[in-house]
Amino acid sequence: MADVSSQALGLVETIGLVAATEAADAMVKAANVHLISKQQVGGGFITILVSGDVGAVQAAVDAGRAAAQAVGKVVSAHVIARPHDEIPGILERPPVR
Repeated sequence: MADVSSQALGLVETIGLVAATEAADAMVKAANVHLISKQQVGGGFITILVSGDVGAVQAAVDAGRAAAQAVGKVVSAHVIARPHDEIPGILERPPVR
Protein backbone atom coordinates (compact mmCIF):
# COMPACT_ATOMS: atom_id res chain seq x y z
CA MET A 1 0.00 0.00 0.00
CA ALA A 2 1.24 3.48 -0.83
CA ASP A 3 2.40 5.93 1.83
CA VAL A 4 -0.60 8.17 2.51
CA SER A 5 0.57 9.67 5.81
CA SER A 6 1.43 13.08 4.34
CA GLN A 7 -1.61 13.17 2.08
CA ALA A 8 -5.35 12.73 2.35
CA LEU A 9 -7.13 9.41 2.08
CA GLY A 10 -10.51 9.23 0.32
CA LEU A 11 -12.96 6.35 0.57
CA VAL A 12 -16.17 5.59 -1.31
CA GLU A 13 -18.04 2.47 -0.21
CA THR A 14 -20.67 0.97 -2.49
CA ILE A 15 -22.79 -2.12 -2.81
CA GLY A 16 -21.84 -3.89 -6.02
CA LEU A 17 -18.96 -3.93 -8.46
CA VAL A 18 -20.60 -1.73 -11.10
CA ALA A 19 -21.11 1.17 -8.69
CA ALA A 20 -17.57 0.74 -7.32
CA THR A 21 -16.05 0.69 -10.79
CA GLU A 22 -18.02 3.78 -11.77
CA ALA A 23 -16.86 5.53 -8.60
CA ALA A 24 -13.20 4.62 -9.20
CA ASP A 25 -13.35 5.83 -12.80
CA ALA A 26 -14.95 9.15 -11.83
CA MET A 27 -12.52 9.68 -8.94
CA VAL A 28 -9.35 9.36 -10.99
CA LYS A 29 -10.79 11.44 -13.83
CA ALA A 30 -12.07 14.24 -11.56
CA ALA A 31 -8.85 15.15 -9.77
CA ASN A 32 -5.14 14.44 -9.46
CA VAL A 33 -5.41 11.44 -7.12
CA HIS A 34 -3.84 7.99 -7.00
CA LEU A 35 -5.98 4.89 -6.86
CA ILE A 36 -4.73 3.02 -3.79
CA SER A 37 -6.91 -0.09 -3.69
CA LYS A 38 -10.25 -1.78 -3.96
CA GLN A 39 -11.37 -3.51 -0.78
CA GLN A 40 -14.07 -6.20 -0.78
CA VAL A 41 -15.25 -7.08 2.71
CA GLY A 42 -18.11 -9.35 1.69
CA GLY A 43 -21.83 -9.01 1.25
CA GLY A 44 -21.30 -6.99 -1.92
CA PHE A 45 -19.63 -4.11 -0.07
CA ILE A 46 -16.73 -2.63 -2.02
CA THR A 47 -14.62 0.35 -0.98
CA ILE A 48 -12.47 2.36 -3.36
CA LEU A 49 -9.52 4.19 -1.77
CA VAL A 50 -7.60 7.11 -3.27
CA SER A 51 -4.89 9.45 -2.01
CA GLY A 52 -3.61 12.90 -2.89
CA ASP A 53 -3.87 16.49 -1.74
CA VAL A 54 -6.87 17.22 0.49
CA GLY A 55 -8.66 19.37 -2.09
CA ALA A 56 -8.11 16.86 -4.88
CA VAL A 57 -9.25 13.95 -2.72
CA GLN A 58 -12.39 15.83 -1.66
CA ALA A 59 -13.22 16.59 -5.30
CA ALA A 60 -12.57 12.96 -6.25
CA VAL A 61 -14.75 11.58 -3.46
CA ASP A 62 -17.59 13.95 -4.39
CA ALA A 63 -17.34 12.88 -8.03
CA GLY A 64 -17.10 9.20 -7.11
CA ARG A 65 -20.12 9.39 -4.83
CA ALA A 66 -22.23 11.09 -7.51
CA ALA A 67 -21.19 8.66 -10.23
CA ALA A 68 -21.81 5.59 -8.09
CA GLN A 69 -25.23 6.86 -6.96
CA ALA A 70 -26.24 7.20 -10.60
CA VAL A 71 -25.83 3.46 -11.21
CA GLY A 72 -26.10 1.83 -7.77
CA LYS A 73 -25.99 2.35 -4.03
CA VAL A 74 -23.41 4.32 -2.06
CA VAL A 75 -23.08 3.25 1.56
CA SER A 76 -20.54 5.84 2.67
CA ALA A 77 -18.01 8.39 1.42
CA HIS A 78 -15.34 10.02 3.55
CA VAL A 79 -12.06 11.98 3.42
CA ILE A 80 -9.35 11.70 6.07
CA ALA A 81 -6.76 14.48 5.92
CA ARG A 82 -3.25 13.38 6.89
CA PRO A 83 -4.14 9.95 8.30
CA HIS A 84 -1.99 8.56 11.09
CA ASP A 85 1.07 6.54 10.00
CA GLU A 86 -0.54 3.29 11.19
CA ILE A 87 -3.74 3.65 9.14
CA PRO A 88 -2.33 2.12 5.91
CA GLY A 89 -1.47 -1.01 7.90
CA ILE A 90 -5.10 -1.66 8.83
CA LEU A 91 -6.19 -1.20 5.22
CA GLU A 92 -3.90 -3.90 3.85
CA ARG A 93 -5.83 -7.06 3.02
CA PRO A 94 -5.01 -10.05 0.90
CA PRO A 95 -6.91 -10.21 -2.39
CA VAL A 96 -10.30 -11.94 -2.27
CA ARG A 97 -9.36 -14.00 -5.32
